[in-house]
Amino acid sequence: MKTIIANSLKNSYNYAEYRTKVTELLAEGKSSGNEQSEDLLHYSQLNEVRMNRLDKTLVVPEEVKILFGQLKTKYIWLVLAEGWCGDAAQLLPIMHKMDEVAANIDLRIVFRDENESLMQEFLTNGARAVPKLIILNADNHEVLAAWGPRPEGATRLIKEFKAKFGVVNEVAKTELQKWYLHDKGLSTMDEITKIMLALE
Repeated sequence: MKTIIANSLKNSYNYAEYRTKVTELLAEGKSSGNEQSEDLLHYSQLNEVRMNRLDKTLVVPEEVKILFGQLKTKYIWLVLAEGWCGDAAQLLPIMHKMDEVAANIDLRIVFRDENESLMQEFLTNGARAVPKLIILNADNHEVLAAWGPRPEGATRLIKEFKAKFGVVNEVAKTELQKWYLHDKGLSTMDEITKIMLALE
């Protein structure tokens, strides 16, 4: 695992670099990842707009700023993501905002399809679901916790939709985006903050 983590960190981007890489791929008419399709390209373009909006509008509550400012241990947040992933587009900007208020957190992002060995270690119910946040000790790269691919409320919404209709379709994806819009990142911040406080 240590070797897998080390190799993934070598392949990682900070938030600005990740955004630039995805934007450059879009300029070439490509999405990130091994698979290329019109749908994935369309999702990537939508996500670019979403992330631009979230970068401007997301607000970290004062209590979270205070708690994250008091973290004593140094951490790396290593996140598996892809540019076409709607959940990643909603959640990476939140993680970035949290990283900005915490001197002891270093956010690093890797593309799922370029880091298959890492992804295999952090499957969700056997699926390669992203985003996946892996919390590491910055000094020895020990895995301390993992979170994702969605906050509980969003996970519940998709689970209930699947149980009712048997499939996650465009309607479900629209409802999920509405959920994220209404939530304003607060559920994600709350869940991740609880994990970080437990580690301290």
